[in-house]
Amino acid sequence: MTHIRGPVSKPTSGRRVLAAAALTAVAALALTACGTEQNDGGGKAGSTGSSTVSQQPSTERTAAQALFDRFAKACPERGVNSRRPTGASKPGPEEPESIAPGETPPADPIEPAPPTGPEAELDDRDWCVSAHHEQRVIAALQMLADPTPAKVRKTLNGLGYTDERIHHLKQDRKGTRFYLDLREDGGRLCESGLAAGAVSDVVPCVAVAEGPFKVTSETRQ
Repeated sequence: MTHIRGPVSKPTSGRRVLAAAALTAVAALALTACGTEQNDGGGKAGSTGSSTVSQQPSTERTAAQALFDRFAKACPERGVNSRRPTGASKPGPEEPESIAPGETPPADPIEPAPPTGPEAELDDRDWCVSAHHEQRVIAALQMLADPTPAKVRKTLNGLGYTDERIHHLKQDRKGTRFYLDLREDGGRLCESGLAAGAVSDVVPCVAVAEGPFKVTSETRQ
């Protein structure tokens, strides 16, 4: 059987132009998709890097922790409070009090009231750590002229106390009152400060053990 083959037509110039245009479009789409994948990947890597940096401790926070650790090593272990009486003590010899006519002398000796506030709630370690902080803070505040809240914050930052440990900065006449959060390892120590030039003062106070900073006991009026 004889097969009749038709003539094969040669591509015209118009077909060449259409084929070239189609190839160009396909190549452009492939490059666009590739570029999109690279941009997405780069964006994800950048966000991950930023997150990692934000989780790293700041230089200031590291320096503050080193300060706290140094004071802690110089103080006794937690748990002992020599300021709180542990039991009944034998009364010492006392001169008899004069009794008014018609009054009956007390049958039992009068004992002093137990301590309250920071003296009862803070242990020997807290008092030791407090003394270290107070010494350096008072010395710096006494040298501060015109102790406004902004200047007091800057001074405390310079001593290594980060903003998260400085609370309730408030102008008080010619000085500034503030609190320092010194809680560490379950402790409740804080400091009540008054920046007022030569008469600056810092005394211990007691804060809640956990959670946001809140003073529960202090002796400063």
